[in-house]
Amino acid sequence: MPFGGSVAAGESIHRYHRRGGDPGDGLRDALADGAPSPEVAIIGGGAGGLAMAIQLQLAGCHTFTLFEKSDGVGGTWRDNSYPGSGCDVPSHLYSFSFASKADWTRKFPEQAEILDYFESLVPRFELGPHLRLETEITEVTWSEETGRWTLTTVQGSRHEADVVVSGLGQLNRPYIPDIPGLSEFEGTTFHSARWDHDHDLRGERVGVIGIGASAIQFVPRIAREARQLTLFQRSANYVGPKRDRPFRRIEKLAFTHLPFLQRAYRQWIYWRYEARFSLFKKNSRLGAYFQRMFTKLLQPMIETGDFTSEALVPDYPPGCRRILTASDWYPTLMQPHVSVVTEGVDKIGTRSIVTTDGVEHPVDTIIFGTGFATTEFLAPMKVTGRRGADLNEVWGGAARAYLGLSIPQFPNFFMLYGPNTNLGHNSILFMIEQQVAYTLSMLELMARRRLKAVDVTDVAMERYDQEIQELAGDTVWAEGCHSWYKNSEGRITNNWVSYTVDYRKRLSKIDLHDWDLEPV
Repeated sequence: MPFGGSVAAGESIHRYHRRGGDPGDGLRDALADGAPSPEVAIIGGGAGGLAMAIQLQLAGCHTFTLFEKSDGVGGTWRDNSYPGSGCDVPSHLYSFSFASKADWTRKFPEQAEILDYFESLVPRFELGPHLRLETEITEVTWSEETGRWTLTTVQGSRHEADVVVSGLGQLNRPYIPDIPGLSEFEGTTFHSARWDHDHDLRGERVGVIGIGASAIQFVPRIAREARQLTLFQRSANYVGPKRDRPFRRIEKLAFTHLPFLQRAYRQWIYWRYEARFSLFKKNSRLGAYFQRMFTKLLQPMIETGDFTSEALVPDYPPGCRRILTASDWYPTLMQPHVSVVTEGVDKIGTRSIVTTDGVEHPVDTIIFGTGFATTEFLAPMKVTGRRGADLNEVWGGAARAYLGLSIPQFPNFFMLYGPNTNLGHNSILFMIEQQVAYTLSMLELMARRRLKAVDVTDVAMERYDQEIQELAGDTVWAEGCHSWYKNSEGRITNNWVSYTVDYRKRLSKIDLHDWDLEPV
């Protein structure tokens, strides 16, 4: 049965956090006071979905189901198992504050250990009974009559819920450009997020199309095997050193037996990374200094005559595209069997890649490091809200959401890692934790006041979106570079436009003037 009731108009509530308490304390108290427990459907078993499920479990709300289309949790860290896959955020910050891990093996975690961490959360928080693996949700439809959502799986089965929380994120749909001749290529092709581990690259001529965050990691690894490695690069990246090393035994023991040291270390990392946002402001002095120093450090490689300035030095300000970290990138480029091609890809031959200057580059295998379809949030899942509103049509290619969480006409629907919540300077898990806490506060409000539905207002959405886009215009992302941070029209749809502490402050309370509250 749906849960419902009433609430005083114009009321403003703060999160029901106790000092030092858990985000779900308020919901736990509401349920203990006899409020009905909402049925919550969580879509996606990545970081966002797991965080939501854990916090519901901790809050004593056990009426939730986590749907995951693959055969296990982990999201992007289950998909991206390519050689060298890892995170550019330090280990102790790339983990949940409510689920710490004292025995990280390295300062920067690698894919296998990150996946192991996320998988370990299932037994640690007893999520198993709530998991529905290999269950892909294709449609989510709101019923005005019942005030509930119906979720339809790819197999055709249906499930109902009072509230839907999407944890699909932004990095789950690999993008492969439509290049003429690709279907006629006689060699092997695959995307980095769908790595073919059975294919042996030893002795092969390998072409890599798309040099971004993934390629920066896997290219140095496959360069050890390939006979010839050709990198097709649309534009150069800013690549800084990755100051990684294994944790010493004494450090891991200290983190295990002196938890306050681990918390202090995590805070030190957080504030050090938080300060980096100043680099992303338009006309930043820090950015200008970074650009000068970067160009100066690469000058010796250019003076050798082996590389052009175009191949190494970006023609855009630092941060306009993601700043990458790797200590083995430039040494890899200097190897004699590795070459960088800056001309655009024109077409694919049966055993070659042809660039716009007419040069044919022989290859046996093509690997796409072309990233993800990031601006089409929630696709290909169809989400239908009030009066038959189709979310993809409502967005029209320009995704937006109030606080990155909610969209008018789609009541009781919350997004984690939604539009304008991605980061270029800090840990996305911090943002997810704020979104989960806000969603828990909304669930508490609904449970206490017996609400049938909560729906963000059009006025609140327009006001918020206008503010976000104005702030985005003052960042380097608004410069002319091509990046996955914005859509084809140049609208910045992915990134948060300020410091993460500002986002936490915005989500620290619920302003009920921004919400339509519907009793039964």
